[in-house]
Amino acid sequence: MAPEVFEVDTPVGAARVSVHRARGGPARAWFVASHGAGGGIEARDLVALAAALPARGMHVALVEQPWRVAGRRLAPAPKTLDAGWRPVLTEISRRNRAEGLPVFGAGRSAGARVACRMAGETGVAGVVALAFPLHPPGRPERSRLAELLGAGVPTLVVQGERDSFGGPTEFPEEGPSVLAVPFADHGFAVPKRAATTQEAALALITAGVGDWLVAASGRE
Repeated sequence: MAPEVFEVDTPVGAARVSVHRARGGPARAWFVASHGAGGGIEARDLVALAAALPARGMHVALVEQPWRVAGRRLAPAPKTLDAGWRPVLTEISRRNRAEGLPVFGAGRSAGARVACRMAGETGVAGVVALAFPLHPPGRPERSRLAELLGAGVPTLVVQGERDSFGGPTEFPEEGPSVLAVPFADHGFAVPKRAATTQEAALALITAGVGDWLVAASGRE
């Protein structure tokens, strides 16, 4: 089924939202996710989640940030990213008024940072941080952990074991839940020589995120 696509005006340009509706039963929640600084909603993890989560009762909204819609190649400063995210969540809340479902913010890499920074302001029920960039590659002293912990809502981190921006073991035990993806890098790519497959890695992600959302939504 083709997604429902609409645009949302923001102070920094139009954001584009593609909604994959829940199917097979009553909806449980909204999963609203944006992309990273180096790509769009065609990222393998976002595509896999949009394909899998609707069958588990989730409305999946994939958000193209205004800079990407405008055809720019480089992501702007964090404050500009946040300004492009806020009106999207406002519009999702408006569309959710009749159903009254919990709304979860999400994103991969830079999009995960936006979801964490804006969690309190947008009133989401939780955050799913895909490939959270805990620090620049090779610079663990420049930690962004405070940004992640500052979300102030239940948070799931999905992290590849080979992620150069921070592996699963670098996150504190007393913090967000962490789903480790064996052999995967920052883009959740798995080498052909690995003792698993790309399909298995994506299945792990979709199952783990789905299980967490079902539990966190309180609508099992």
